[in-house]
Amino acid sequence: MHMNFLLLASTAMTVLAHPGHHEPETHATIQRRGHLGRRCADHVATFNKRRMNKRSLTKRWEGNHNTTFEIQTEAPFYENIQNDTCVLAPEVTRGPYVWPRSQTLRQDMTEDQIGIPLWLDIGVLDMNTCEPLPNALVDFWHCNATGSYSSFTGLSPNTPFEELLSSMDISDFEIGVTDLHTDDSTWLRGMWPTDVHGMMEMKTIFPGFYVERAIHIHAQVHTDWTTRENGTIVASNTVSTGQLYFAEELEEKIMALEPYVSHTQINRTTNAKDTVISGGFEDGYSPIISVVPADGKDVKNGMIGYITIGVDTSAIENFKK
Repeated sequence: MHMNFLLLASTAMTVLAHPGHHEPETHATIQRRGHLGRRCADHVATFNKRRMNKRSLTKRWEGNHNTTFEIQTEAPFYENIQNDTCVLAPEVTRGPYVWPRSQTLRQDMTEDQIGIPLWLDIGVLDMNTCEPLPNALVDFWHCNATGSYSSFTGLSPNTPFEELLSSMDISDFEIGVTDLHTDDSTWLRGMWPTDVHGMMEMKTIFPGFYVERAIHIHAQVHTDWTTRENGTIVASNTVSTGQLYFAEELEEKIMALEPYVSHTQINRTTNAKDTVISGGFEDGYSPIISVVPADGKDVKNGMIGYITIGVDTSAIENFKK
């Protein structure tokens, strides 16, 4: 049976897609993740916990008084996790448009952006225990319908990244270090914790595209996280960084609609031409989000995208800001 996981190692192709310093994974790390994914395959099939109509999490916010409060979340679309699409996401480049100062704790990251509504229905699995992972902060960011990222709206989505760096006289770019942000906008960036069943939901729009990359959504998973009073992250253990994609047939349908179709300055890079996505299909894994129409009729009216992210909770990258 085809295993719908993603096992994506950091390779030279990843560096070319997002220039900058990036440490490749060791052979031992890649082997370990492959072993964990195979060991948890049967458990994924039983990852079918019922959703709660109203869920809550208690989380300490890092503020002036370290107050404790309860987060009430909306009910997700599915009664049960959808088991036929699962992602095993190891360390993949965060890309040059990561900007933690704009990542906000919320369940709707759309703001004023126009596009086809997309509800991401996410399950998170701890590969070390093969069990759902509660209270994991799932962090998303992606471009808008015409290819721009919030906080970087001053950078053209139609200019190859190396040309952008050259125009700014930057020769030593390093992801997460070199500051390229141009503004303080926050649209299409958001994060929310999983519930006791390892489930969470995020509302956004279907992404557009920018130069040299297939349509994708960046995702990170954090454990032991703390946030400021404004909902931005202070510190965490980052246990997964990955990129999620959509089927080419769906992309063709959505890109023919407004406002996506107005992005005519460059040709869209298809999944077949992208230099990062190919590694996600090794060993039978898959990074593709499955979708169903939100109204049960047509995805053009909005869609639910479901996927399960498998994380190695022992592979920790400490984050502090």
